[in-house]
Amino acid sequence: MKIGVIVESFCEDLHTALKSAASMGIQGVQIYACHHSHKSLIEMSSAERADLLKYIKDLGLVVSSICGDLGGHGFQDKEGNPQRIELSKQIIDACCEMETAVMTTHVGVVPTRDESPVYQEMVRVAKIVGEYAVANGVTLAIETGPEPAVRLRHYLEDIGLKGIGVNFDPANLAMVVRDDAETAAATLAPWIVHTHAKAGRNLRPCNPADEYGSLELADLTPADQRKDLGPAFLEVPLGQGDVNWDGYFRTLNKIGYDGFLTIEREVGDTPKADIQLAVDFLKARIG
Repeated sequence: MKIGVIVESFCEDLHTALKSAASMGIQGVQIYACHHSHKSLIEMSSAERADLLKYIKDLGLVVSSICGDLGGHGFQDKEGNPQRIELSKQIIDACCEMETAVMTTHVGVVPTRDESPVYQEMVRVAKIVGEYAVANGVTLAIETGPEPAVRLRHYLEDIGLKGIGVNFDPANLAMVVRDDAETAAATLAPWIVHTHAKAGRNLRPCNPADEYGSLELADLTPADQRKDLGPAFLEVPLGQGDVNWDGYFRTLNKIGYDGFLTIEREVGDTPKADIQLAVDFLKARIG
């Protein structure tokens, strides 16, 4: 397994963040396709992407994946999906130019009922994007978190395409649905093409549809039954949360996963120090 990092986690300008990653001995970087702090990959010309890729390679790095978060409710939104499909195709094109075979994204909370029109729309759109991805040698990797691993697996089986995979984030599963990383990784093993290395702690039971929002109203807690109980989860530095890391690595080794463990740090006042802590934590476990 190899260590990667989301470059935006450094909270530095893009080129400085890439240098920081290389200085820590990190091997790969994930870059947001759309980001406000620097000219995004989607906004760049092919020539600009080529220059950026050369800069990355000259630092001894590779692009592990491109993060193509689409915003809103992901593929739940039938009205907005034509635009999201086209954006997804643009991001897949950018993956090809940046020489990575993985686009990660959140597709929205997978509804609990197969008969839900929202669920059916999410399957339909994923098939369209997945077909474009596989035709271009790319996998659309759906990030774990808003639903239990068994429900995500069912969704993936309904899509039934080689162009669809999983970006496995053990912290999201631990923080939101209290899924054990070892068991969840085994459940999703055939689809795992990329992972996030992040830690978090669940603070109380919660309804994922309430936390993330959903257009499937049947999954939402009725407004008159909701209670303000405070935050449901908390992101913490790697190794300090609820993730069963030893069990998780047992499963990754068992299934022969040899891809990236990509560090993600979305909160905290000392991101660079937290990333270094994460690098040390991972190196001690993967050798």
